[in-house]
Amino acid sequence: MAPRRFFALMFVTSGVLAATPAIAQEQPGYASNHFNPSERGSRWFALDSLDLKGDGRLALGLVNDYSYRSVAGYEPDGDVAGSVVRNQYYAHLGAAVNLADRFRLALNVPLQVFADGHTATIGGRVHRPARDVAVGDIRFSGDVRIFGEHNDAATLALGAEFYFPSGSESAYTGDGKPRFSPRVLFAGRTSAIAYAARAGFQFRGRDEAWGDGYIGNNVFYGASVGALLADDKLVVGPELFGSTVVVNDRAFEKRTTPLELLLGVHYEVGENIRLGAGVGTALVRGYGAPVARGLLSLEWVPGNAKPDAPAKPTDDRDGDGIPDCEDACGFTPGNKTDDPNTNGCPPADADRDGIPDAADACPLVPGQASPDAKANGCPADSDHDGVPDAEDACPTEAGKRSSDPKRNGCPDRDSDGDGVLDAEDACPTAAGVKTTDPKTNGCPDPDRDKDGIPNDADACPDQPGKADPDPKKNGCPKAFLDHGVIKITEQVRFKTGSAEILGKESDEVLGAVLDVLKQNTKITKVRVEGHTDNKGDAQQNKNLSKARAGSVVAWLAAHGIDKGRLAADGFGAEKPIATNDTDEGRTANRRVEFHVEEEQAGGSGR
Repeated sequence: MAPRRFFALMFVTSGVLAATPAIAQEQPGYASNHFNPSERGSRWFALDSLDLKGDGRLALGLVNDYSYRSVAGYEPDGDVAGSVVRNQYYAHLGAAVNLADRFRLALNVPLQVFADGHTATIGGRVHRPARDVAVGDIRFSGDVRIFGEHNDAATLALGAEFYFPSGSESAYTGDGKPRFSPRVLFAGRTSAIAYAARAGFQFRGRDEAWGDGYIGNNVFYGASVGALLADDKLVVGPELFGSTVVVNDRAFEKRTTPLELLLGVHYEVGENIRLGAGVGTALVRGYGAPVARGLLSLEWVPGNAKPDAPAKPTDDRDGDGIPDCEDACGFTPGNKTDDPNTNGCPPADADRDGIPDAADACPLVPGQASPDAKANGCPADSDHDGVPDAEDACPTEAGKRSSDPKRNGCPDRDSDGDGVLDAEDACPTAAGVKTTDPKTNGCPDPDRDKDGIPNDADACPDQPGKADPDPKKNGCPKAFLDHGVIKITEQVRFKTGSAEILGKESDEVLGAVLDVLKQNTKITKVRVEGHTDNKGDAQQNKNLSKARAGSVVAWLAAHGIDKGRLAADGFGAEKPIATNDTDEGRTANRRVEFHVEEEQAGGSGR
């Protein structure tokens, strides 16, 4: 293509594109419904009567909400360009629970049952109509009563709402982002008029122009007043509620400031059911405020008691014979007195145990009746130790007061008889020794002989010895006195078939026996016994065993022991301590034993 033709074609194409209108972009919807129902239990549709009495009191309800032309585009001359949300029907399911006569938690689940409308271009952007059945943004709220009570002339509460983004933007039931709204609630009544007001600020996650209006943070407000009729069962009156966006200088513009007026009726059927109906319209046609709105409600509100009527001069509601107009305790039967402040009241009973303070020995502590004036009205104390049974760990034994709940009211005991009282004994059921460590005080000594080997591993826990790989010898000395016997842990060795002592193998154990005899001078006679196995001639074995015992006596005498304290005897194979059928048994039977035969009075048996 020639260059001249190419540039001509480009010029024409550019002109055509420039003359073609730009394709309008679509803009998603938002939570458009301006009606925000009050918490269940209120006598208003949008405002709150602050009936926060009761602990665990629950209210449930359904509010049907129909609106006509709540979101529409307008021509410059004011004519409707198209209703994006034309007909819209919501069912608001809600619940509220009161706690401790002061707190309230509530939930509102909006369900869009039906919606229709028309596509409209507003501010150069296309807006598709609402048609879907959808859930709206679920509202969670909490309030606390600051002063006043239900049916008082003035009651104030503070609270907040949180909107979970569960709704649908395309269905015009949700913002797609969370919202949060702190609020102030006020309510009251006179004899025949009820009124309420609210104000708050909504932090909105959406911040954008929408049509010729704006979605963003806003201030909301409302007020209501109505007549109380039919013994307070019927409430009739108007409610006014509105809001305005407060970002980007859009406050109080027409499209950002919806304002509605609603006339409502609520009627109580029986004690627990409340029915409501209302109609309304927009005073300012901001987005969300419809041409017409209709409401129907059904609620279950248990315990909806009416305020008490003023007492008549002859009334006696507690039946105590004192007219209510003179009775300082009109709901509680009492006694007649000359004091207007106590007339008709029961006797003072500060601890509410049923025993008048005048007769109560413990007027500030609930107790029980007793014929003993000193114990009347006091907590039970079966053992009379001054510690009430409810606090007494030993209620049937007189004891002492203690900061330890396990010992409070218990007597001093020493269950294991070790001289350490149970209250201080870390091992109250096992006899032990006193220490300065609370964790071991009164516990058995883990190493009684102080040889460094714990009792549970020490074969001789009461005689210090050395560690030995043989568990039968571990912690034992070579020789020690034990209940009339000088026990040895090593055998005295002799030359085979002879009474000659093998010094190298036997001197250490004989030296240990020597030390025992020197340390226990009250032992006046020790019999040294010789024993053999059953191999060989019995008489020869007996003679050999006696000769070996004599050799041991001679060794001890040669090392300083008075020979008069020693005697030798031999038994051959007559007293085996093990089987002679094995080498190990025969080795054990070839032995020397030391038996204490005489000792002076006061001598040790160990």
